[in-house]
Amino acid sequence: MTSSNEPLEITGNELVHILRTPIDQYTSAGCVVLDCRPFLDFSLTHICESRNVNWNSMLRRRSKSSVVALEWLIPDKALLGRLRRGEFSPVVVVDESSRSLAKLKAESVAQMLLTALQNEVQTQICFLQGGFEGFSEAYPDLCYNSASSHLSTVEPEPTVTGRRTPAYDQDGPVELLPFLFLGSAIHSSRRETLAAVGITAVLNVSSTCPNFYEGEFEYLRLTVEDSLAADIRACFSTAIAFIDSVKQSGGRVLVHCQAGISRSATICLAYLMHTQRVRLDEAFDFVKQRRHVISPNLAFMGQLLQFETDVLCQG
Repeated sequence: MTSSNEPLEITGNELVHILRTPIDQYTSAGCVVLDCRPFLDFSLTHICESRNVNWNSMLRRRSKSSVVALEWLIPDKALLGRLRRGEFSPVVVVDESSRSLAKLKAESVAQMLLTALQNEVQTQICFLQGGFEGFSEAYPDLCYNSASSHLSTVEPEPTVTGRRTPAYDQDGPVELLPFLFLGSAIHSSRRETLAAVGITAVLNVSSTCPNFYEGEFEYLRLTVEDSLAADIRACFSTAIAFIDSVKQSGGRVLVHCQAGISRSATICLAYLMHTQRVRLDEAFDFVKQRRHVISPNLAFMGQLLQFETDVLCQG
């Protein structure tokens, strides 16, 4: 289908009015904001409730024309379906700082997204003048900022005389996504730590760590050794399905192994690559910023690189 509506340019003030309009005043499911900035930039700060759009060089090489399908840009299949059914109106496209539609380059993600929306979606399409940069400066209260949202709410464990707490057990688990946390076996053993961040499920990626609170939390154990011979990639689909099920139920999942360095970090990297459709190096930088000690073993990194090819070649 082809939209009869040409994209409409709107100001930051007009977007504020749209965002603050009560949902019961819409004839649709309301507005959705699609952010075209890179995943790392988006993860650090974005307009509240906005959704990230991805495009990568591997898909660019596979495309045989200048027209890019919407499914290549929207990693969230549920969101893609709702967009195609016209459930949202308006759909607002946001890039970094472009002042007008006329300033967009043909190869920019924003222009490709606008074209795909016009080709496939029958709804009002808008473009934010000044992009995220201008909007965030004028309306910081309507933007999420990870610097103020990822502060640890867990009290550090008291130091034990004569024993130094390893770096990987210090503080609490880190939030990668609002429903996904990464940590160590020690974190999984502290009931108060789990409660502080609202954990409802635990994904145990080890062969020896116990499930400490069976009956209180939902558990999944993936028996994996941290060795060069282990095939952790065989666990990716099961792990991704489990994390998604926790997300869909409104819960929060802690992924851990013994130290939260290799096995559990590998699972979280695979989840981010699959659901956000980003490259391994981008996912790695994202997780490393939040949990500095991560270091998947060389075999796991090789399996993640193989997985990257599978994920990014999905069209």
